[in-house]
Amino acid sequence: MESPHKKKTAARRKWEVFPGRNKFFCNGRIMMARQTGVFYLTLVLILVTSGLFFAFDCPYLAVKITPAIPVVGGILFFFVMGTLLRTSFSDPGVLPRATPDEAADLERQIDIANGTSSGGYRPPPRTKEVIINGQTVKLKYCFTCKIFRPPRASHCSLCDNCVERFDHHCPWVGNCVGKRNYRFFYMFILSLSFLTVFIFAFVITHVTLRSQQTGFLNALKDSPASVLEAVVCFFSVWSIVGLLGFHTYLISSNQTTNEDIKGSWSNKRGKENYNPYSYGNIFTNCCVALCGPVSPSLIDRRGYIQPDTPQPATPSNGLAAYGATASQSDMAAATPLLQSEPSLTSDELHLSGKPGLGTPCASLTLGQPTPPSSMPNLTAEAGLTDILPLKEEHVGHQFLTPEEAPSPPRLLAGSPLAHSRTMHVLGLASQDSLHEDSVRGLVKLSSV
Repeated sequence: MESPHKKKTAARRKWEVFPGRNKFFCNGRIMMARQTGVFYLTLVLILVTSGLFFAFDCPYLAVKITPAIPVVGGILFFFVMGTLLRTSFSDPGVLPRATPDEAADLERQIDIANGTSSGGYRPPPRTKEVIINGQTVKLKYCFTCKIFRPPRASHCSLCDNCVERFDHHCPWVGNCVGKRNYRFFYMFILSLSFLTVFIFAFVITHVTLRSQQTGFLNALKDSPASVLEAVVCFFSVWSIVGLLGFHTYLISSNQTTNEDIKGSWSNKRGKENYNPYSYGNIFTNCCVALCGPVSPSLIDRRGYIQPDTPQPATPSNGLAAYGATASQSDMAAATPLLQSEPSLTSDELHLSGKPGLGTPCASLTLGQPTPPSSMPNLTAEAGLTDILPLKEEHVGHQFLTPEEAPSPPRLLAGSPLAHSRTMHVLGLASQDSLHEDSVRGLVKLSSV
């Protein structure tokens, strides 16, 4: 019995026992992948490059050209940082894993589907097919999450999660890119492209204006930070702008990086493998990807874990009643009642002037063995009244207990209390001798 004064343990949140390979911060509000080294490199590059630009280039440009340059640069910088952190710290659309009960139920459904298929055709055991805009799409079974992944979902091997509308895992942002953070990822690379081009252009402008006054070499000596900014922006702008162009193409055709790499769909509507998710209009596809509502998170990572409620154990059948021992319950369940065997009733053995066999003080419930025909009839040799003498007075009677008069288990009734046969007791006159003879005879019957 558990003590009612048991100490209450602090409730745990779901992110503390999350099965995927993710890291959580701020009590589950921030969710990232475990491999975050490249993400910190991205932060350093953006912060250092932008910091050098605002510290060494903006003061000169604000005086020589216009004060709007640092203002526009600041707006772009904050927009880049906001979209980067929003992409990195949010749930990309992780699908919750199946519970043990849900997984077992899904396994039964798979077995039923494979066993009842008609025409001798057995479908693949771990796939389902659905029709989307006239195109057949296969739903694959995830052996890790124990679910059938919805359309366009995939399992990320780095985060060990199934992500809805999975695009790719981006180490630069330290997270997967999926349904819930794809628009922020696209806005990040878009704003980062503008910021990189902006810094690179005005760094060249700064060096050019200085070189007109003091010469090119003296301009480089006067502003060495501008040289570092120009080098970083020159080598990074190509990859950033190229990535932006690729994702612009994906958005306009309503595809994901995963689908494009696999070649799942064709852009031409007339082909058999046309893209069922495209709306046939570039503007509509862009609005759906960038302006649609953000779906809520499905994993509820900050929710509390509900404690398991213990279920009381119920008896397997109605024979095990209060006060019955385990051996009695087992015997009652293991020995069925043999209804076809003949037995002697109280009417057949009732003697005139004698109490009936069913008298409460002169009977005991016990399964009575039926003697075979080959055994000698005890009542024929000595008579019924000689073997089972009955007395009117019940004082001093000795009763037979089930332990003193054993019986074959296969002849016991279904329950020692409910299905019973009556049996006479022995009188005082032959208490010692007849008691031993009767028990010996019952043992012989048991051995037969």
